[in-house]
Amino acid sequence: MIASALDTVLDRTVIAGYTNIGYAVRSRGWDDDALRSMSGKSVLVTGATSGLGLAAAEGFARLGADVVLVARDAQRGERARAQVAEHCAGGAARLELCDLAKLASVRDLARRLDTRGDRLDVLVHNAGVLTEERTVTEDGIEMTFAVNVVAPFLLTRLLTERLAASAPSRIITVSSGGMYTQRLHPDDLQNAHGDFSGTTAYAHTKRAQVILTELWAQRLANRGIVAHAMHPGWADTPGVSASLPRFYRAARPLLRSPEQGADTIVWLGAADEPAHSSGGFWHDRRGRPTSLVPWTRETAADRRALWDECARVTAEADKS
Repeated sequence: MIASALDTVLDRTVIAGYTNIGYAVRSRGWDDDALRSMSGKSVLVTGATSGLGLAAAEGFARLGADVVLVARDAQRGERARAQVAEHCAGGAARLELCDLAKLASVRDLARRLDTRGDRLDVLVHNAGVLTEERTVTEDGIEMTFAVNVVAPFLLTRLLTERLAASAPSRIITVSSGGMYTQRLHPDDLQNAHGDFSGTTAYAHTKRAQVILTELWAQRLANRGIVAHAMHPGWADTPGVSASLPRFYRAARPLLRSPEQGADTIVWLGAADEPAHSSGGFWHDRRGRPTSLVPWTRETAADRRALWDECARVTAEADKS
């Protein structure tokens, strides 16, 4: 593995560390044997029809895992499932439909998984949205917060017993390096005040994901479940090209492939090292700080407010 000092320089300079340059330099020292066989294990990946989710699903399939792809659209989902099935090394690929913008759909997904009674060794929260305008879901929740934060929170809550039954198990949340630019705003988690910026709202939710990962790690420590968050760097995915077209055009030569961006997702799910800690934030197989400047750090009260809001909106949805 490359020297720690060089790795840190790559990370802090962003352009060097987040692009395919950083991946090329760091990956030279990686141990191919770190990715152990996942035969007999089951992995669920949300947002698995393209980009990082599809690449991660393929990576887990190559290691022999049974892979459950969660998608909103049946046609796109089936195409992705068939593509993942081509890479299966002893496991199987299955499609489950779920609209993460609808909490009833999230509950239906969890209910179906419970009814099947299958193992769940790794839960990957990858699906996400970045909207141009502020919109509200049928549950009355701002869309970015609903899909990126509330849906993973609810799915984790509903699948905790399934994960515990398969312990030792893992939860992996795909965040973004953009979260370094924002701090948590517990008084406006749903972006209701001021002018709405899709990229800012997205970054807020990505920071929230990292905080919730740390909180889940604490709560699940005695259940045999570890929780980690990661960011993939700058990857060439349909989501980036559609949501950030100017950035995509300017940075395209330096963007990572989806497989490079998803490498740490697969590593977190398959390697031994991440099983011995919990609550980490990772990039290119190394733990990273969650704040680079003091003004982005949240307080203990901020963290409680985030958890309480997620618990409140999911409880309200449970009553409906």
